[in-house]
Amino acid sequence: MFRIIHKDGNSRVGKLRTLHGTVETPVFLPVATKATAKHLSPKELTEAGSHAVICNSFLLSLRPGISTITKSGGLHKFMGWENAIFTDSGGFQLLSEPFFQKTNDKGGYIKSPFDGKTHFLSPEMAVEIQQSIGSDVMMCLDEMPLYTQGRLQVASATRRTHGWAKRCLAARTSAKQLLFGIVQGGVYKDLRKKSTQFIASLDFDGISIGGLAVGEPKKKMHEMLKVSLPLLPRHKPRYLMGVGSPPELLESISMGVDIFDSAFPTQNARHGTLFTFHGNMKITNLQYREDAKPVEQGCPCYLCTNFSRAYLHHLFRMNEPLGLRLASLHNIFFLNRLLRETKAAIKESGLKKFKKRFKLLLRKQ
Repeated sequence: MFRIIHKDGNSRVGKLRTLHGTVETPVFLPVATKATAKHLSPKELTEAGSHAVICNSFLLSLRPGISTITKSGGLHKFMGWENAIFTDSGGFQLLSEPFFQKTNDKGGYIKSPFDGKTHFLSPEMAVEIQQSIGSDVMMCLDEMPLYTQGRLQVASATRRTHGWAKRCLAARTSAKQLLFGIVQGGVYKDLRKKSTQFIASLDFDGISIGGLAVGEPKKKMHEMLKVSLPLLPRHKPRYLMGVGSPPELLESISMGVDIFDSAFPTQNARHGTLFTFHGNMKITNLQYREDAKPVEQGCPCYLCTNFSRAYLHHLFRMNEPLGLRLASLHNIFFLNRLLRETKAAIKESGLKKFKKRFKLLLRKQ
């Protein structure tokens, strides 16, 4: 299911075998919440180097509905994606104020963003939905506390997450689909340690680290990773949920994380911010109005090999949808390229030098 093929310090290159192909880690998962990555087709994602995405099973169960997806032959056929699909259970919606109603030990009550109706979601239902639509890697239902919540609230959410984790495992009937447990604990070291030890003691196929990248200072996130990562089983994949910043990807990989997801690259793209090896570029700035160079010299993505900064600047200034599409494609391509080079560095035992060189380039912007 998962094996490590190279190590360099704490960083690893691994192979995660799923029903729809083997994914080499470290890997970044573009967010395809409603069975699509915004502005990008499955073909474009594949050509940009993506071999796995993450969808939201709870939202998909509301619209288009489980029946529509299963009658289409499962989620892969429904969205025209032949590679691996991870699915979130809906736990993130328990954090979001527009959706969250309440939780108790039985499950969570979530308001539909489509019609405003309240739906109940239990751990058993979360697993049943994900099994029905046929995702490759399923997430447990968890309760993710806000960074602003106090210790008592975080402790309660962590306790509830542990109870739900056991129920998710008991509800699982598909041996072919992988199931990941989720660590919580907020930014409290003792709670984070307790949660890591508990989730690691259960028979999950992989471990997700949740409740981070939700507004806490980066220093706090790194502290919590330092608490959790040494306590996780070495033979299982480690998934840091919600991280997509290039510097944070490198830092987390060097600490031993294998899998990431975030809407960060496509959200930035839609606001005209493009990733490069020399730092972020705000393409709407006037300095790019007549700039005939590509966004990044030497980048082989479709945007950089066919269009200029001036053209992309024009598209954004005119609110043309093509601008959003090209920028999104570039940012996803950039992250996949960064991770390819990171994996090559790990295989050559040179990640430390690669990280240092990347940071130097960012400082020179």
